[in-house]
Amino acid sequence: MKTLRIHYLQHVPFEGLGCIEDWVTTNGHSLSSTKFYENNNLPELSDFDWLIVMGGPMGVYDEEKYNWLFEEKEFIRNAIQEGKTVIGICLGAQLIASSLGAEVYPNAEKEIGWFPIFPTESGKSIVLQSGSLDPLLVFHWHGDTFDLPSGALRLASSEVCLNQAFLYNRKVVGIQFHFEVTEKSLNQMITFCGNELVSGRYIQSAEAMLGKAQFISEINNRMFHLLDFMEEGKEN
Repeated sequence: MKTLRIHYLQHVPFEGLGCIEDWVTTNGHSLSSTKFYENNNLPELSDFDWLIVMGGPMGVYDEEKYNWLFEEKEFIRNAIQEGKTVIGICLGAQLIASSLGAEVYPNAEKEIGWFPIFPTESGKSIVLQSGSLDPLLVFHWHGDTFDLPSGALRLASSEVCLNQAFLYNRKVVGIQFHFEVTEKSLNQMITFCGNELVSGRYIQSAEAMLGKAQFISEINNRMFHLLDFMEEGKEN
């Protein structure tokens, strides 16, 4: 495999690459970033091969508060049009969906904690390493959702969220959940977004979330599988 130039977009200090950085380092790829909480300096499209868009507590429609969102969505749209591999996680998936013309809006329920997803037939070889259609327990922290972009393939759903993952044009993937989460980043989310842990059918307590930390290594392996899939261009 060739060495990839991977650029990532980070929106808040406590939602970084997580285990993705381990995959990048292990495979000898190069890494650069735009951290919008510091500046909004974006690279030329010719300067990278992959674009990874991370999560954050803001919404894609919060342009008045975060004026860099206009530029970011245009940048993502241009990267997709240029045929780059683009991966979005949580807010990143919502930004990709918005860049592709889909609506993003508050979901009927917030989904915070460890809840199962149900891969579609199309998604089983991407989302689930085993190819099984059994539910997979993953970590969530999101209140918004999105319509499936035109031409995209739904990969997974959950009880409360129809579009949990999608693939577009074989080079663009968005996932609402957090395969990349580590024990450190889980603790940071709880620290900085703990005000969201109110009573709700799909909102777990900090203690309940930390009590399932043993599942982190499993979902990290799923993240590595997804990255391998995108790198190798495997067929479904």
